[in-house]
Amino acid sequence: MHDVTDQAEPGGRHAEVNRRAAALFAVIDDHEEAAFLAQIDALAAELPEGDADGLFHRACARDSWGHSGAAVPLYREALERGGLTGENRRRAVIQMSSSLRNTGDAAAGLAMLQAERARGSDHLDDALDAVTALCLASLGREREGLSLVLIALAEHLPRYNRSMANYGKALMED
Repeated sequence: MHDVTDQAEPGGRHAEVNRRAAALFAVIDDHEEAAFLAQIDALAAELPEGDADGLFHRACARDSWGHSGAAVPLYREALERGGLTGENRRRAVIQMSSSLRNTGDAAAGLAMLQAERARGSDHLDDALDAVTALCLASLGREREGLSLVLIALAEHLPRYNRSMANYGKALMED
């Protein structure tokens, strides 16, 4: 088992790696794929071998370049090892669910998202809803997915919030 004590410390090694990874992802389009993956892998190597945050960043990098099949086992290992907390843990669930859908296992992705929804609510709810809608569509449940997206979108519209939310709900009543 690896030491996770500095993950909660704002100035710890994990916080620094997370900050640097976020900075790299912010300019991903400025990099060639191989160079970007190498930079993320080097950053992850600064953490103990098998560290959940390192695995998570490696998964994200592969996912961002369209390699969902390579990302899924890394996400899975990061989640199973424990140590992922807060936003990184929730992002791993959302992103792994999307990758599962991309690799043909939308049902497993949907199950993960439903379990995550039951854990609570935060600023990533809309992302969770968007990926849930994609999983539903992949499973032939487009109407349910559209309903979910309309309800989530309604909160962000400058007008018609109530109408769009009601239309979204009505899709499930028909």
